[in-house]
Order: sequence, then C-alpha cells, then structure tokens
Amino acid sequence: MPAIVLVGAQWGDEGKGKATDLLGSRVDAVVKFNGGNNAGHTIVIGSGEQREKYALHLLPSGILTPGCTPIIGNGVVIDLGVLFSEIDGLEARGVDTSRLVVSNSAHVIAPYNRTIDQVTERFLGKSKIGTTGRGIGPTYADKMARIGIRVQDLFDRDLLHAKVTGALNLKNQVLVKIYNRKGFHVDAVVDELSSYADRLRPMVTDTSLLLEQMLDRDETVVLEAGQATLLDVDHGTYPFVTSSNATAGGACTGSGIPPTRINRVIAIVKAYTTRVGEGPFPTELLDDSGDRLRNVGAEFGTTTGRPRRCGWFDAVIGRYAARINGVTDFVLTKLDVLTGLSEVPVCVAYEVDGKRHDDLPTDQAQFARAVPVYETFPGWTEDISAARTVEDLPDNARRYVDALEKMIKAPISAIGVGPGRDETVTVRDLLS
Repeated sequence: MPAIVLVGAQWGDEGKGKATDLLGSRVDAVVKFNGGNNAGHTIVIGSGEQREKYALHLLPSGILTPGCTPIIGNGVVIDLGVLFSEIDGLEARGVDTSRLVVSNSAHVIAPYNRTIDQVTERFLGKSKIGTTGRGIGPTYADKMARIGIRVQDLFDRDLLHAKVTGALNLKNQVLVKIYNRKGFHVDAVVDELSSYADRLRPMVTDTSLLLEQMLDRDETVVLEAGQATLLDVDHGTYPFVTSSNATAGGACTGSGIPPTRINRVIAIVKAYTTRVGEGPFPTELLDDSGDRLRNVGAEFGTTTGRPRRCGWFDAVIGRYAARINGVTDFVLTKLDVLTGLSEVPVCVAYEVDGKRHDDLPTDQAQFARAVPVYETFPGWTEDISAARTVEDLPDNARRYVDALEKMIKAPISAIGVGPGRDETVTVRDLLS
C-alpha cells in the first residue's frame, strides 16, 4: 500500500488528528513530518460517560491507535522536555507509548532557541508574527544555517559540546548586546540536553529506512502534517506562516519517503474558517457571528488556549489547497457547528481594488486588501450528530456540502458531525 499524506487545507486546527484516527486500525504507521509543539491535535474517543479527550502536541495521533507505529520524522523539531511530559501524561492515562519511534536526524529545540523566539517577538511589537514562543522558528533557522542540534548529537557529548559552543558564539552576542538578556552557559545547555539521552536512545532509528521497509511489506503509512497549507513557509500567507513545509511536498522531505511512494493526499477542511496569530483573514467575523462560531465550535488553541479568529468558509482557499497539495479527497469537519443558523454565507471569490479574483492572489499586499464575495445558502436546525450516511443529513446540509465540493474541486469523502471518533459521515472509503 503506498503512503497517504494528510494535510490541513486552511490555517490549521481543521481536525487532522480526528481524520488520522478515522483511518483506525487499517493504518500501520503515522508519521509526523514537520513542525513541533507549536500546534496540537485534539482527539475525542468514546461517547457519553466513556468519552475521553486527548490533546497531542508532539506525538503523532497514531499513538492512540493500538498496533500502529507512531513516528516522529526528520522534519520535526523536538522540545525533549515537552516530548517526555506528553509521554508521561499518556502513560498515566493507560496509553501504551512504547511503539514510538524518533528520527535520528530530527532537530532538537535548545533552551536558547525558546528565549530568542520570545525576545524577538516582543522586539517586533506591532509587526510581530504571532508565534507561540516555543523556539520553533529559531530552531529551523539553525537547521538551515547548519548550526542546529540533531537527535543523534545527544549521544556524543564531545560533539554536542562543540555544536552548542558554535551556536552560542553568535547567539550570546545577540542576546546580550541587542536584547539586553543574559547569555547561556555552554555546559548548562549540554547538561540539559544530555539528560534526555538515555531515555531517548531506545526510540531512535533511521526512520526513512524503517518507512521504506514498511512500504515494501505493503503496509499503510499516513504522513501527518502539523499546521496547514496557508501556514506553509513557501506557499502560505508569508510572513505570517510557520517555519516548515506543511503541504504535501513537505511530507517527502520531512519523512524521507520519495514522492513515487505516495498515491493519495487527504486534506482536512473545516465547514467554516479559523486562524490563530497575526496576518490577513478575508472572511474574519468581528461580530456576534464570529463569537458564535468560536463558542459553539470551542475554537481555542489546543497548545496555547488562545481564542481563534473565526470566519465563514472560504472556497478560494479550498481551491488553492487542492491545487498546491494535489488533493484527492477532502474531509469536511465541524459541519455540526453550523446547525441552527438560518443562512450560511460562503466566500466564492475576492474583490481586490474593484477586480474579481477567483483564485488566491499571489501578491500578499493584494491578499491583505481582499474583500470576500459571498454566496448565501439556507441553513438547517436539525441535530446532525447521529448522522452516519449522507442520506441522514438534512436537505439543506446536503446542499451546502454539495456546493462546497463543487467549489473546491475535489471530492468530500467524509464529513465530521461531532467531536467524537464515531461522529462521522463516510461518503467514500479513504483507503479504498
């Protein structure tokens, strides 16, 4: 079975964790291929009194599926303290995390990366990007500057010491002379990072080779993106983006799987739109409608708790995601949040300086001035949480889904009608 890529089609928080979990026991491995603990997945398992919610940040969502191998790929940046805290939290709840595998080439977030992230964001003031301050961007910058610390470096103290020394020769100058902060001591950083080495060692391997072997055995591998298409450092709303490639192309570089092994790209898209952090957002609602979407949809960050900015569905963004990622299937989530609205607007195009744009403007200055062109659809009041087939949905909900499918130019193969693992309408089998 070739590999399957799973990405977010908007600005993140679309429900990728639930979509991965939806594939269930038929998946042999789930690979996190980019990002760090600056984003999270919320997965709800069970129903009623048995319902349990899990918030994952660094761990792939496959950690909750028995028999599945969860893999942290080489494209991820790892805060080791957060990793083991998350593992301990799951173990305390009875979740077996012993199957976790970590790439020996993944980069490690050093304590100075977190500090530089935080002081830089404060220094930018009104021009801030809206980062989580967890050191993600500076760690990726170190990777590209070839002064980063990789997982494999933790097992050779002399090498680790040399690498930290090289990094701090510059960074301490920046912290002290530009930001008026204390510098870091090399030995203290080395001691902190080395303290994780013994516990980490049994998890570490060449994950690219492991994945090739799994695919050669005809096993099913899901490559799971952190963040989403419009946060991709190359194809997102730059500079208000993350520091890695969250699109389908990033799945190859972040895992070591060649593109010829991938035959399906599943994109997750919310029935409305949200974003966290700074940057343009054409359909953003700064009124009671936005508050309603936020409160009914529980739109608060899994990692930060920050309230998400909310707006109507943006079909221009959906079409862009389909094109950039080569989407074969969409999973539409949170359709139930729209229940009770008398009408539901959808952005079908933009108007920029009096000119209509059916596609996303590549000029970011134009995108910042984009005014949504709306088409309005009738709403529905019926509870849809028990729907399991398309026929179970109210007529107006079906018409809404059908309209979105035509606009975003790829089939909607599953529809989320509630937060639970089983609260999904399956239109087409995602693995067939």
